[in-house]
Amino acid sequence: MNLQPKSYFCKKSALKKILIIRFSSIGDIVLTTPVIRCLKQQIPGSEVHFAVKKAFFPVVQVNPYIDKIHLLEDDLKGFTKKLKREHFDYIVDLHQSLRSRKIRLSLGTPSFGTPSRGFPKLNAKKWLLAKFKIDLMPDIHLVDRYFKAAATLGVVNDGKGLDYFIPAEDEYDLAKLPAHFQQGYAAFAIGAKHATKRLPDHKIISLCKKLDMPVILLGGPEDAGKAEIISTACGPAVLSMCGSINLNQSASLVRQARVVISHDTGLMHIAAAFRKKIISIWGNTVPKLGMYPYMPGDEEKSTIIEVTGLKCRPCSKLGYDRCPKGHFRCMEEIDEEQVKLAVDS
Repeated sequence: MNLQPKSYFCKKSALKKILIIRFSSIGDIVLTTPVIRCLKQQIPGSEVHFAVKKAFFPVVQVNPYIDKIHLLEDDLKGFTKKLKREHFDYIVDLHQSLRSRKIRLSLGTPSFGTPSRGFPKLNAKKWLLAKFKIDLMPDIHLVDRYFKAAATLGVVNDGKGLDYFIPAEDEYDLAKLPAHFQQGYAAFAIGAKHATKRLPDHKIISLCKKLDMPVILLGGPEDAGKAEIISTACGPAVLSMCGSINLNQSASLVRQARVVISHDTGLMHIAAAFRKKIISIWGNTVPKLGMYPYMPGDEEKSTIIEVTGLKCRPCSKLGYDRCPKGHFRCMEEIDEEQVKLAVDS
């Protein structure tokens, strides 16, 4: 949505205060970091602000390219009033939701809103792919679609990939781990918001037993019960940290891992920011949606594991609490031996 003629956008010298909007979630926010960095570095003297839900503050907590963070809780009207007092020169909307559009329209005077630009969400094309398996999706990562929201500012992708910054107090000391983990481990991000993006417990147990190195299970408090079942079944070679450490401590363990195994979830993108060797396991979603690990120049470090040829896949651009078809073949047919080979290669 454009609120001003393009001719306004060409003068970088007039741009002093820029607001970036991305309310959620972990992975989507991490994917905004190249835009954040390039705006700050390519527009001299710019002051970059970031609007995000309070729950996701840790993701951008110490990003040095952000000058001020605005936290959204429940009061959108009050939040918008606070933003209005900042008198932004430009808004980069990387969320493109009803709420972000309301904010864009509310800032400035009724007749002259703050210039802003969103990005192509491609919802119709995603729907066609998920509903009818009609693939009109362009071969472009979400990061590069995000950059279209800053294109009229003359900001371009520097090709340096994602950023993730960990507060010093959250760096995890590996000396706290059992001795056999201190010589190297695989980090396994077992969580994902939707069940159809997660391997069933028995598949994770089977995979962990095949690996030739210790495994640390990572996820949120909601994954603690699942992780306990897996670690109990696998014994001392598998350690659950789900729910016992915070997001940035989990990121630290990802950074220090020999290899990262992950579902299509936020820690996968954090691993990409650290240029880790990533084996990502895909269920009902597909990389074609544009959110595969983004590591320009290091693409060989990413291995995609998925069951191809299923007529029902993808069944959604997000996911479900259970398989709509009842068979869950997209995850049940994942070959654990193939994952092990990718880990060992």
